[in-house]
Amino acid sequence: MTEINVAEIRPVGEFGSKAWCEACAQYGVMLLENADIPANTEWGFTEVYTHPPARLLEDGRELSGYYIMVKDERVSGGDGVINECLELPGFHVKIQWGLIANQSGSKYGREGQAQRQSEERVLFSEIAKFVGSENPLGLGGGKKPYFPREVGAALARGSESGGGLHNIAAALQSPSPEFADLPTTELGVPVFSRMTDTQKRAFLELCNAASI
Repeated sequence: MTEINVAEIRPVGEFGSKAWCEACAQYGVMLLENADIPANTEWGFTEVYTHPPARLLEDGRELSGYYIMVKDERVSGGDGVINECLELPGFHVKIQWGLIANQSGSKYGREGQAQRQSEERVLFSEIAKFVGSENPLGLGGGKKPYFPREVGAALARGSESGGGLHNIAAALQSPSPEFADLPTTELGVPVFSRMTDTQKRAFLELCNAASI
């Protein structure tokens, strides 16, 4: 079994960049290949980050995101998203790049994950109130996430001590300039109520919020 020392991982690119997506997929494949996954497992993981900065879609790249797939006793993954993976039960998400990019660079375990989700709910609520629309970010919907026990355990292995796919992805991530001057929580979640009017408008545009 190949052990992954997260402390030795260095940033390769911004959240959603091709280099970062390729590295995340590679490590995800490694985690699953090191696990005892039942032979009949069919599972897919896709994350698509919509409305990313133009620099992340240079050289003909069609979208920002990556996939990991378990099918036919083989684990694969890479930059982008393929229909074969999307058709599998699993975890499939599409969300605005600006809404999650900065805080995704923070490392944490279960408590940190819960804290991040709580802070993001505040962010989403404050945006909705400011815009005057119930769901200006278009959040919700989609298929219910499905994680086979062995898959979930493999991707979260060591997360309470700095391991797991999320913390690996965070270690691979370099900062993005859009968040350099924004007020954020300790976990990096943007604090909308503390932004100036100019910052609020810029952030809403970044997140493609409706009716701004």
